[in-house]
Amino acid sequence: MPIPVIAIFDVGKTNKKLFLIDENYQIVFERSARFVETVDEDGEPCENLESLRSSVYDSLQQVSNMEEYEIKAINFSTYGASFVYLDENGEPLTPLYNYLKDYPEGLKKAFYAKYGGEEQISRETASPILGSLNSGMQLYRLKKEKPELFSKIKWALHLPQYLSFLLTGKAVADITSIGCHTHLWDFTKNQYHQWVIEEGLDAKFGTFTPADSSSEAFYEGKNYQIGVGLHDSSAALIPYLANFSTPFVLLSTGTWCISLNPFNQDPLTAEELKQDCLCYMHFKGKAVKASRIFAGSEHDQQLKRIADHFDRAAYLFKHLKFNPGLFLKLGAKIPENQLPQLAFSTVSAFGMRDLNLFKTAEEAYHQLIFDLIKQQIYSLRLVLNSDVKRVFVDGGFGKNAIYMHLLAISIPDIEVYASSVSQATAIGTALSINDVWNTNVIPNDIIELKYYSFIQRTL
Repeated sequence: MPIPVIAIFDVGKTNKKLFLIDENYQIVFERSARFVETVDEDGEPCENLESLRSSVYDSLQQVSNMEEYEIKAINFSTYGASFVYLDENGEPLTPLYNYLKDYPEGLKKAFYAKYGGEEQISRETASPILGSLNSGMQLYRLKKEKPELFSKIKWALHLPQYLSFLLTGKAVADITSIGCHTHLWDFTKNQYHQWVIEEGLDAKFGTFTPADSSSEAFYEGKNYQIGVGLHDSSAALIPYLANFSTPFVLLSTGTWCISLNPFNQDPLTAEELKQDCLCYMHFKGKAVKASRIFAGSEHDQQLKRIADHFDRAAYLFKHLKFNPGLFLKLGAKIPENQLPQLAFSTVSAFGMRDLNLFKTAEEAYHQLIFDLIKQQIYSLRLVLNSDVKRVFVDGGFGKNAIYMHLLAISIPDIEVYASSVSQATAIGTALSINDVWNTNVIPNDIIELKYYSFIQRTL
């Protein structure tokens, strides 16, 4: 008997993966690919859309012919802030523009002057001013700079919805993509923002469709339930929402360290927006208040500085254990009553420290982590509310014993866990349409947890 599975296409900027996941949420097959980037008409690097499209068809053809698996459903998660513009025949009209592409300053000023100013638009759409990373601004630019091309656009689909369109032929809009730092969604009115309607953009987004819905599609002689696709940051939160009802914050650590609070729907203030807060939408259509710092990137830069100074290999620091005595020696413990006074900063204090003041590389590394933690605590407190009793840390810092101990010491009133979900984005994307392909109860062991207890916190 073939094993019933769901196929998940998980498309990152670098790696494109296909997973087959069984009814117990075990990954039973994985395939990975990388594509060489191409360039747009301005010579800017961008995703090779044709390679991506071919890969979806070719990969699906391969796995659908595997006799050991029976694919019941298919869903997609991808990085955000990227539109595919389709003509009336469903063919792409432009390259898949890079969200890091510079935005014209004159057009930017004209837009905000027309629609109420940066602060108002930013507050209403829960989006910091991010240029092309506000994907709605990409479409606005196309309308103003290339009106003839804009008139040919039948559908403007975010990347997850485009991949779903390839199999269903249905143009849909999804709240996890529309609601994530796009400037498109008015969080104060729970609808498309007025500027979107005035510019006629909303007519090009397809039917607004719940993120946890699917439709039946006939492809290559077989029937599948096809999901509408999800923004990857929202998808990664779903395993936690499925397993925990007590309010929590997920601290997702990598290059960016993003604090996600799905239990805080308070409107963002102008001050919070200036401190890089934003709102995501989770798959059930509720706002997720988030703050972020570039701590993973800074960690790697400063670690190299320490390693070079002390003539140590950088990889050796991964195995360092927390040294409470060393921590006390540095005078590093944070007095709880001083935490609210810690100032927001885009970088930690460590970059200004003289490495000659440290006797050992271990001492310097403890100070680096503590400086990052001070910055992290401030960022975390921007989204915390009194209901939150747990913080789950996933990603790289969740495996860093020094980081986890210092975080637990710094918020003694909140339970701190290192958490791990194998391929959280793919698992979350499968969970979003669980009911249409899976007859089993959702397992409660999807997430591995390591609790940093009160004893471990106490020095």
